[in-house]
Amino acid sequence: MRTYSPKVNELTRAWHVIDAEGLVLGRLATVAASLLRGKHRVYFAPHADTGDFVIIVNADKVVVTANKAGQNFAYRHSGYPGGLRATSWQTLLTEDPTTLVHDAIKGMVPKNRLGRAQLGKLFVYAGPTHPHAAQTPVPFDTSAIRRG
Repeated sequence: MRTYSPKVNELTRAWHVIDAEGLVLGRLATVAASLLRGKHRVYFAPHADTGDFVIIVNADKVVVTANKAGQNFAYRHSGYPGGLRATSWQTLLTEDPTTLVHDAIKGMVPKNRLGRAQLGKLFVYAGPTHPHAAQTPVPFDTSAIRRG
């Protein structure tokens, strides 16, 4: 029997909406990365972009456990000597929570052009609304990843 390899024009991509209110950051990121990569599909192939579109709303209400917000930092570098900037997670949660959620998911996809294509299907919003209603997204059941 031959191995089936999915073709890009044969794929049908779904749209998922994940409400991040009360979800732990790492658990949210693993579920979103799995949906973006397409690992929930039967025809998953690690060399092809078989994933779905993911919309994350209420990113400002995500939970960071075990005092990680005060201890961890998000780093970025300008490319110049001495250009390293560190921002605490606590600051990011209050000022720009979409960056915190986006970077957590970014760390869980491949670090190549395939990963960049998969991240292009991710949309993160701090509030409860999003402009993608025309795509008829389906709400994602987060009961399995909620902290018990």
